[in-house]
Amino acid sequence: MASAFLWGVLAASSLVIGSIIALRFPISRRAIGLIMAFGAGVLISAVAFDLVEKAAAQSSGNGAVALGIFAGSGVFFAGNWLISRSGGAERKDPSGAQQRGSALAIVLGTVLDGIPESIVIGLTLLEGGQVGAAYLAAVFISNLPEALSSTAGLAAGGWSKGRILRLWLGVALISGLASLAGFALFDNASKDMVAFVLAFAAGAILTMLADTMMPEAFENGGILVGVLTTLGFGVAFWIDSLA
Repeated sequence: MASAFLWGVLAASSLVIGSIIALRFPISRRAIGLIMAFGAGVLISAVAFDLVEKAAAQSSGNGAVALGIFAGSGVFFAGNWLISRSGGAERKDPSGAQQRGSALAIVLGTVLDGIPESIVIGLTLLEGGQVGAAYLAAVFISNLPEALSSTAGLAAGGWSKGRILRLWLGVALISGLASLAGFALFDNASKDMVAFVLAFAAGAILTMLADTMMPEAFENGGILVGVLTTLGFGVAFWIDSLA
């Protein structure tokens, strides 16, 4: 069980790394947008090949995959809607729009973004005895641009360096706990339940990408966003093919 927690923290550690980079080095909004686009492509690949494909392989064909995808999308949408109304809508904005929002909502939104992918880390460890290298790499890589963008915005919005670092350290620990939950809660789960959880995470991640990550990427990165997203998808697919 301890390994599930540690793998979850490791995958989320790139949030802390990204925040340190953003605090130490000035990064343009355009560069952040392009990096976010690359990370979005990586996550799309992870959804396709590490979540939906594996969910379909586990399912007995009774609709668990479809139900999971739409349930994950619905739950994330509802949570994101509530958090946005509470002041967390601009949590990934690199320009400092977070200054107008609620600190608690920003924190809750950041946690919401990372929980689905962290749960899957524990679940894959439970299923195969080891964490999928491709999925772990996808989560680690995709977290970097999120931390870069959010940290730049939080700093511009007046958050202190210590407060920002505590935020990401807290999210990393919560991600470890989510991974541990994925390992502990589904120890004796049926294959259809595993399929549902994998598909649930896929639906939540896809909705997160469309609602928060990709709009920010396009707004700041411009017309090259599509190319970088495709590149991220290709790199993640290549990593998956090596596993």
